[in-house]
Amino acid sequence: MMDRSCPGTVEPILELLDGKWMLLLLFELFNGTRRFGELRRKLQPISPKTLTDRLRLLEEKGLVTRTIYPGVPLHVEYELTESGRGLQPIFAAMWEWTQQYGAYLREETNGMGQAAENTK
Repeated sequence: MMDRSCPGTVEPILELLDGKWMLLLLFELFNGTRRFGELRRKLQPISPKTLTDRLRLLEEKGLVTRTIYPGVPLHVEYELTESGRGLQPIFAAMWEWTQQYGAYLREETNGMGQAAENTK
Protein backbone atom coordinates (compact mmCIF):
# COMPACT_ATOMS: atom_id res chain seq x y z
CA MET A 1 0.00 0.00 0.00
CA MET A 2 1.26 3.47 -0.85
CA ASP A 3 1.81 6.19 1.69
CA ARG A 4 -1.03 8.76 1.65
CA SER A 5 1.52 11.57 1.32
CA CYS A 6 2.83 10.04 -1.93
CA PRO A 7 1.01 12.34 -4.41
CA GLY A 8 2.28 15.49 -2.70
CA THR A 9 5.75 14.06 -2.29
CA VAL A 10 6.21 13.17 -5.97
CA GLU A 11 4.48 16.25 -7.33
CA PRO A 12 7.72 18.24 -7.95
CA ILE A 13 9.21 15.54 -10.18
CA LEU A 14 5.91 15.04 -11.98
CA GLU A 15 5.75 18.77 -12.72
CA LEU A 16 9.30 18.66 -14.06
CA LEU A 17 8.67 15.63 -16.26
CA ASP A 18 5.37 17.07 -17.48
CA GLY A 19 7.13 19.86 -19.38
CA LYS A 20 7.17 19.52 -23.15
CA TRP A 21 10.40 17.90 -24.38
CA MET A 22 11.58 16.87 -20.89
CA LEU A 23 11.04 13.12 -21.30
CA LEU A 24 12.71 13.06 -24.70
CA LEU A 25 15.57 15.23 -23.47
CA LEU A 26 16.22 13.03 -20.45
CA PHE A 27 15.99 9.94 -22.62
CA GLU A 28 18.74 11.34 -24.86
CA LEU A 29 20.91 12.10 -21.86
CA PHE A 30 20.46 8.56 -20.50
CA ASN A 31 22.52 7.52 -23.52
CA GLY A 32 25.50 9.59 -22.38
CA THR A 33 27.03 13.03 -22.54
CA ARG A 34 25.65 15.17 -25.35
CA ARG A 35 26.61 18.46 -26.93
CA PHE A 36 23.98 21.13 -27.43
CA GLY A 37 23.96 20.67 -31.21
CA GLU A 38 23.54 16.90 -30.88
CA LEU A 39 20.54 17.36 -28.60
CA ARG A 40 19.03 19.90 -30.97
CA ARG A 41 19.36 17.55 -33.95
CA LYS A 42 17.95 14.58 -32.04
CA LEU A 43 14.99 16.57 -30.71
CA GLN A 44 13.92 18.24 -33.97
CA PRO A 45 11.90 20.50 -34.18
CA ILE A 46 12.79 21.88 -30.71
CA SER A 47 13.86 25.53 -30.82
CA PRO A 48 17.26 26.55 -29.42
CA LYS A 49 15.53 28.75 -26.83
CA THR A 50 13.29 25.92 -25.60
CA LEU A 51 16.21 23.49 -25.44
CA THR A 52 18.27 26.04 -23.50
CA ASP A 53 15.38 26.69 -21.09
CA ARG A 54 14.84 22.96 -20.47
CA LEU A 55 18.54 22.28 -19.96
CA ARG A 56 18.84 25.22 -17.54
CA LEU A 57 15.88 23.93 -15.54
CA LEU A 58 17.39 20.44 -15.35
CA GLU A 59 20.71 21.99 -14.28
CA GLU A 60 18.94 24.16 -11.68
CA LYS A 61 17.24 21.06 -10.24
CA GLY A 62 20.56 19.23 -10.03
CA LEU A 63 19.74 16.62 -12.66
CA VAL A 64 22.21 17.78 -15.32
CA THR A 65 25.71 19.23 -15.31
CA ARG A 66 26.90 21.68 -17.93
CA THR A 67 30.56 21.74 -18.92
CA ILE A 68 31.95 24.52 -21.11
CA TYR A 69 35.03 23.77 -23.17
CA PRO A 70 36.86 26.93 -24.28
CA GLY A 71 38.27 27.16 -27.74
CA VAL A 72 37.14 27.96 -31.19
CA PRO A 73 34.45 27.01 -31.61
CA LEU A 74 33.35 27.00 -27.98
CA HIS A 75 31.36 23.91 -27.10
CA VAL A 76 29.17 22.87 -24.21
CA GLU A 77 28.39 19.35 -23.03
CA TYR A 78 25.50 18.18 -20.89
CA GLU A 79 25.54 15.10 -18.70
CA LEU A 80 23.19 13.63 -16.14
CA THR A 81 24.20 13.86 -12.51
CA GLU A 82 23.85 10.90 -10.19
CA SER A 83 20.33 12.04 -9.26
CA GLY A 84 19.49 12.48 -12.95
CA ARG A 85 20.67 8.94 -13.70
CA GLY A 86 18.49 7.86 -10.77
CA LEU A 87 15.46 8.59 -12.96
CA GLN A 88 16.36 5.72 -15.31
CA PRO A 89 14.50 3.07 -13.29
CA ILE A 90 11.35 5.21 -13.53
CA PHE A 91 11.66 5.30 -17.33
CA ALA A 92 12.38 1.56 -17.37
CA ALA A 93 9.29 0.89 -15.24
CA MET A 94 7.11 3.01 -17.55
CA TRP A 95 8.49 1.11 -20.55
CA GLU A 96 7.81 -2.27 -18.92
CA TRP A 97 4.30 -1.23 -17.91
CA THR A 98 3.56 -0.03 -21.43
CA GLN A 99 4.84 -3.29 -22.92
CA GLN A 100 2.74 -5.36 -20.52
CA TYR A 101 -0.45 -3.32 -20.20
CA GLY A 102 -0.32 -0.44 -22.64
CA ALA A 103 -1.60 -2.02 -25.86
CA TYR A 104 -4.97 -0.32 -25.45
CA LEU A 105 -3.22 3.05 -25.07
CA ARG A 106 -1.46 2.58 -28.39
CA GLU A 107 -4.75 1.54 -29.99
CA GLU A 108 -6.51 4.63 -28.61
CA THR A 109 -3.70 6.87 -29.86
CA ASN A 110 -3.82 5.27 -33.32
CA GLY A 111 -7.62 5.50 -33.32
CA MET A 112 -7.52 9.21 -32.49
CA GLY A 113 -5.09 9.86 -35.33
CA GLN A 114 -7.26 7.94 -37.76
CA ALA A 115 -10.39 9.70 -36.51
CA ALA A 116 -8.73 13.08 -37.08
CA GLU A 117 -7.74 12.04 -40.62
CA ASN A 118 -11.31 10.88 -41.33
CA THR A 119 -12.71 14.31 -40.37
CA LYS A 120 -10.52 16.12 -42.93
